[in-house]
Amino acid sequence: MAAMPGFRGKRVVRRRGFARHRLLLCVVALSLVLTATVVSCGSAGGGEGRMGVVVSVAPLADFVRNVAGDSVEMAVLVPSGSSPHSYELTPSQMTAVSEAEVYVMVGSGVEFESIWMGEIVEVNPDMLIVDCSEGVELMGSDPHIWNSPVNARTMVENICDGLVQADPGNGAFYTRNRDDYVKELDVLDGYIRCTLDDFTNRYFITYHPAFAYFANEYGLTQLVVEHGGKEPTPQAIQECVDSAIQHDLDYVFVAPQFATDDCETIAAEIGGQTAAMDPLPENYIANMGRIADALALEFAD
Repeated sequence: MAAMPGFRGKRVVRRRGFARHRLLLCVVALSLVLTATVVSCGSAGGGEGRMGVVVSVAPLADFVRNVAGDSVEMAVLVPSGSSPHSYELTPSQMTAVSEAEVYVMVGSGVEFESIWMGEIVEVNPDMLIVDCSEGVELMGSDPHIWNSPVNARTMVENICDGLVQADPGNGAFYTRNRDDYVKELDVLDGYIRCTLDDFTNRYFITYHPAFAYFANEYGLTQLVVEHGGKEPTPQAIQECVDSAIQHDLDYVFVAPQFATDDCETIAAEIGGQTAAMDPLPENYIANMGRIADALALEFAD
């Protein structure tokens, strides 16, 4: 079985008439995005008086960072490797919230926000709340809207609007950075499309149902191990094994926020292996590119 590829500069050889030069151009374009220095994302002159911004999850922090550079003092409430479905705030984090000027929330029903937003607003009622889900078409109860780069573009625009509202004196700076980052997201979207479009097999299996928006955007079908936040039963695991065999799958994708035992069981049953697919990346563009590459390897096998 082929090894999982790295993201930058690698490509999968397809079995069905794949135009290699087209993918190579996409790889080159996205590699330029990943290696480029964003000149405008420096300081807007805030210095020690930088605006305090709090975000719920790591992808939002990356979006804010690309719009605001180092002109804001930022705190991420759900740390890397933790689940927003179960994380509990610490006293020091509540202190950061109480001192912030802007709170950036996902707004799509993330469990962490559903539980904690009341206390967050109570401790700092004057704080501007930016709802990143405005303008995003929600799909049922799935809150992971950021895992579609098309949605990410809307979220970045909402973040920029909020920062401009809170700090109009630096509005041109935020807007310029937003425009630069939106172009990078457009390149990412194009890369994913030209990486995945030509495959016939379009099923993948993941432990946590975090990629419905990604699957919907790119015409894929997500099969999941865990439903409703509950550990899968032996019957559910067997159903996953049967589905994986039916669709000739070799990988079971796992996230660092969840235990992997059940996925390893399924992978062993199908003669496959587990592979990483992080739904809460700190570096959004690089992570989504790696996901596209991983899926291309799955579809090609």
